[in-house]
Amino acid sequence: MFQLRWLWENMKGVRRNYIIALCLSVICNILYIASPYFQSRIIDTFISNEHAAENLALHRDLLFGLIAGMLGFTLFRTVLQYSCNMYYEKASQSMIYRIRTHLFRRIEHQDMAFYDRFRTGDLMTRLTGDVDMVRHMVSWVIKGCVESITLFTASIVYFFTIDVRTALCILAMTPAIFFITRRLSAKAGPAYRKVRDTSSALNTAAQENISGNRIVKAFAREGYEREKFRRHDEEYRKANIDAAFVWLRYQPLIEMAAGALSVILLLCGGFFMIRQHLTMGQYVAISGLLWAVSNPMRQMGNYVNDLHRFMASARKVIEVYYEAPRIVDRADARNKDKLRGEVEFCHVSYSVGGKRILDDISFHIAPGEHVVIMGATGAGKTSLINLIPRFSDCEGGAVLVDGVDVRLYKLQKLRRSISIATQDVLLYSDTIDSNIAFGDTELADEEVRRCADLSAADEFIEKLPDKYDTIVGERGVGLSGGQKQRISLARALAVRPSVLILDDTTSAVDMETENYIKDSLDNRLGFKCTKIVIAQRISTARNADKIIILENGRIADIGTHEELISREGYYKQIYDIQSGISA
Repeated sequence: MFQLRWLWENMKGVRRNYIIALCLSVICNILYIASPYFQSRIIDTFISNEHAAENLALHRDLLFGLIAGMLGFTLFRTVLQYSCNMYYEKASQSMIYRIRTHLFRRIEHQDMAFYDRFRTGDLMTRLTGDVDMVRHMVSWVIKGCVESITLFTASIVYFFTIDVRTALCILAMTPAIFFITRRLSAKAGPAYRKVRDTSSALNTAAQENISGNRIVKAFAREGYEREKFRRHDEEYRKANIDAAFVWLRYQPLIEMAAGALSVILLLCGGFFMIRQHLTMGQYVAISGLLWAVSNPMRQMGNYVNDLHRFMASARKVIEVYYEAPRIVDRADARNKDKLRGEVEFCHVSYSVGGKRILDDISFHIAPGEHVVIMGATGAGKTSLINLIPRFSDCEGGAVLVDGVDVRLYKLQKLRRSISIATQDVLLYSDTIDSNIAFGDTELADEEVRRCADLSAADEFIEKLPDKYDTIVGERGVGLSGGQKQRISLARALAVRPSVLILDDTTSAVDMETENYIKDSLDNRLGFKCTKIVIAQRISTARNADKIIILENGRIADIGTHEELISREGYYKQIYDIQSGISA
C-alpha cells in the first residue's frame, strides 16, 4: 500500500523509535496472559483442589510467589506500556512535523498555476485536519492493530495450551467477524472520501466568506452567503451521517459476534468442565481472558473506519506532497548578485488554458528607463509583467533581463532584483514597520521611514497611535485602499530593486499624492532602477520615457506622450477623454 510506504519514508530519523514502540506493544500484550495464568494456578492449587487446605499449609510460599508474580508482571507491563506510548508519541509527532514542514515548503515554492488549481480552504484542510488524521493513523490505528492482533493471537495460543476443543469453539466466530469486516471495508472507503471532499468544500466556503466579508456587507449579501454556507454544511452533515450509518449497520453484527463468545464459553466450557476436560482454574483463566479475544473483534470495525479516513486524508496530503512546481531553477542557472535592469521581450507569446493572452510581443527597456504600459482591461498587461520575475513562463520567444533569458537565472536571485507593488495589496497581521521591511528584515528604522516618505505613507503613519509599531489587521483591515497601496509601494522600494514594477499601484490615491509619489520616484529615489508601470491615468504616463499600448495581447503602439497624442489610437482616445473630464 503506497500510503503506508509513504508513512515509512517520512519516519526517517525516528524509525528506530517506532520499531521499539511496536516491539514493546507486542511484549505488553503478550504479558496480559500472565495474570490469568497465575490466577489459574492459585485457584487449581489453593481453592478448587480437594487438597486446598493442605496445599495452603504446606505450600504457602508458592501462594505468595504466585501473587507476587502476578503483581510484578502487572507492574512490569504498566512500565512497558508507558515507555511504549512515549516512543509512539515521539515518533508520530516527529513524523508529522516533517510532513507538515515539507508540505508548507512545497506549497510556498509552487508557481501561480498551482494556486489557480487549488483553493485556499482546501489547502488549509490538507495542512491541518488531513495531517492530523495521518498522525492518528501512526499513533493510534497501527498501534491498535498491532496490539489487537498480538492480544488475540497470544490469547488463542494460550487457550490451545489449556484445551484444544475449547479454543476451537472460541475460534469458530473468527470467520464471521472477518466476513463482516470485509463488507464494512468495502462500504466505508467511498463514504469517508465523500466526507473528506465535503469538509474541504465547507472550509473553502468559510474562508472565502471571512476574507471577503467587506464585499458581502457592501452588497448586503449576508443572506445569500448564509444560504451558500448552509448548503455546504448540509452536504458535509449528510456525508457524515452516511459514513456513520455505514458503521452503524455493521457494528451491531460485530458486537453480536463478539458477545457470542461468552455464550460459547458458558456452554462449551461448562460442558468440558463437567467432562473434566477443564479445571476450574483453567475455566476462570479462559473466562478472564475472553475479553482479549472479543475486544480485538469489536475494535476491528473501528480500525477499518479509521483506516479509510486515513486513506482519504493521505490521498489529499500526498497529492500536494509530491506536487512539483513547473517553474524551477535550471541546472545551468546563473547566480548573479545584482542586475542592471535592462529588460527585453523578443517575440514573446503566452497562453492560459489554450487561450492566447500575449502574441508576438517585442520591445526593449534600457536600464533606468521609466516605461508605462497601458491598455484596456484584458489586454494582457498583468500577464506581461508576470513574465519578468518568472511568475509564469512564456511559451514562445524569450524574456531577457540584462541580455540573459530569465529562465537562465536562479529564481531567488532574479526575484530579489525585481520588486512588485500591485493594486490588490496584501498586508500581514504585523506592525507597519515589519510590513515595509518584509523583503529585508535587517532594514534600519531610518531606511524604513525614508521608503515610507518616498511613497507618501510617512505622513499618515505618524498620525497613528503607535506610528510604525501599529499592528495592522488581517490583510490591512483598518487602513484605506490608498494607505495600503502606499505601504505596499514602500515595501517594494525597501529592497532597492533593479527593476521596479508598479501594477496600477496609485489607483486608490488622490492626484496630489500621486504627483508626490511620481516626483519621489523620478528625483528622490537614491538608487538607479528601471521602472515599469501599469497605469490608466495620462498623468502617470505623461513623463515616461516610453509608453507601450497593448490591445488584445499585441503591441498596438509604442512612443512618448507627445508622439502618441499626435496620432490616432487608444492613447489619444484616453487623453481626449481625461482631458475633457479635467476641463
